[in-house]
Amino acid sequence: MIGLLIRKTFYDLWDNLFRIILINLGFLVTTAIPVFLPRLAGLFVSSTALDMALVALGIILCTVYLSAAAYSLKSISDYGTFGFADFFRNFKDAWRSGLVMGIYIIILFLLIRVVIPFYMSIESPIGLLLGMFVFWAVVFSVLSFQFYFTVCARLSANPRKAFKKCMLISVDNTGLAVFILVHNFIGLILSIFLGLMFTGPAGALLYLDEALRLRLLKYDWLEANPGANRKKIPWDELLVEEREKTGTRTLRNLIFPWKD
Repeated sequence: MIGLLIRKTFYDLWDNLFRIILINLGFLVTTAIPVFLPRLAGLFVSSTALDMALVALGIILCTVYLSAAAYSLKSISDYGTFGFADFFRNFKDAWRSGLVMGIYIIILFLLIRVVIPFYMSIESPIGLLLGMFVFWAVVFSVLSFQFYFTVCARLSANPRKAFKKCMLISVDNTGLAVFILVHNFIGLILSIFLGLMFTGPAGALLYLDEALRLRLLKYDWLEANPGANRKKIPWDELLVEEREKTGTRTLRNLIFPWKD
């Protein structure tokens, strides 16, 4: 499955390069709000509370934008495409899930910057245990909730159900979850050299959606075959149609597709 996942994602990124770049560009513009707005406000009003509020607002705007992007990128994963009218229309469905994720990221930031250092500063075994507990809770949440946007988009789940589904997916597919997290982290680091234009955040979201889409084939098969061995999923059989639709391409096909 991993080989097909990487190949299909790359093809979809290449075929929709212009859209991917524009989504990433929009994200960079949105990111400028929590980065520069507090500094701009500081020129007129010196207030720590105002700075924190503006940063929090900017983070929420970024997550709402990413949520709308996930709803749009789903159509690419489904062998389709989307227009810019579709993208802006997706804000109507995506804003609630984006708002919740923004709040989660703010809480995560506070746990990392405030709560964990506080517990670790307590010179007692209890402080160490509490600090380690919070640390591993953060690690598990990051591993699980990386699927949040695509779960909301693909499964039409409300935020509460989406968080639950994310945890179930992560626990049941730990190896895949770790692989995707590492893959996207490396991809985002490498994207810095291209100004986050390619593959960037849009590429990471598309990769997550492609992965979830293929992984759901497993659950469809288990539902149709109750009592089957969960450790022996017939991936070759399940992915026949996906492999046919995705196909293979040479370098010439990628650069000069009209010559096929």
